[in-house]
Amino acid sequence: MDTTAPPPILEHLSALGDETRTRILLLLERSEFTVSELCSVLQVPQPTVSRHLRTLADDGWVSARAEGRNRHYRLSASLSPASRDLWRVVREELGLDGVYASDAERARQVLAERRRRSAEFFAASAERWDHLRQDLFGDRAELLPLFGLLDPGWTVGDLGTGTGGFAATLAPFVARVIGVDRSEAMLQAAARRLDGAPNVDLRAGDLESLPLADGELDVAVLSLVLHYVVDPPGVLREARRALRPGGRIVVIEMRAHERGAEFAEDMGHVWPGFELDDMEGWIADAGFGHVHTRPLPPDPQALGPLLFIATGIRA
Repeated sequence: MDTTAPPPILEHLSALGDETRTRILLLLERSEFTVSELCSVLQVPQPTVSRHLRTLADDGWVSARAEGRNRHYRLSASLSPASRDLWRVVREELGLDGVYASDAERARQVLAERRRRSAEFFAASAERWDHLRQDLFGDRAELLPLFGLLDPGWTVGDLGTGTGGFAATLAPFVARVIGVDRSEAMLQAAARRLDGAPNVDLRAGDLESLPLADGELDVAVLSLVLHYVVDPPGVLREARRALRPGGRIVVIEMRAHERGAEFAEDMGHVWPGFELDDMEGWIADAGFGHVHTRPLPPDPQALGPLLFIATGIRA
């Protein structure tokens, strides 16, 4: 007696031998649907749809995610290559006529209704959307897509790291962050915040004489620190030394403002902000090309001067 198990692909054939199940799979290949939505499209009772979904799920054809009381079904993303090939053959034989065309038309209506409900929500929430979004995702949600632009192999210098807030935010997205600051108290606070993050290296040193090797950085960031130094052009030249050829410098600073005496007295500022043209000239003179300066949009909650960003590429 031959006890050899049949090839796994044969176990999937039975699931595709029922027209209702192939109708379901064809729909779930295009979008995800709840049981009630599938009932509406297929025009069959809920117990029937649930029974077929259970068969398809047990056989690995569909997966589901829970959302409140509903489960949203879709064609499984983990189908084996053999199963995908089998489904491709079956799908080509089904065609797009008859009941399958009717299913597609009803499915478009179901999806249109889903989009309508979403549109109604946004129409009713437009005035409070910013607050709702901030409550759900925090006040930096608009900045999150920018992390996708970072090269995970980069070494980034956070020059003037302070208490390490930027370094902590950046660390998960790059290979290494080197934070430099001359204040031991700031570095101690940064160390507590970073709590031993393995890819963050905190170093004591002056921005005018960085504790960095030539070309050690891919990116150098000077965020709201140049107004504390006596010689900003010298710091920019030193940052260039620490960057590899083609590396980038990013400067975020205050625009020139009228509160210089107040800030010098209260916070030790040396410079009352900077003119954008001056900063652009300094960066170019330090040996950077493709220099750009741009005003940053004001934050309605901020009480300080307006800001700008300046960038350049090490020649």
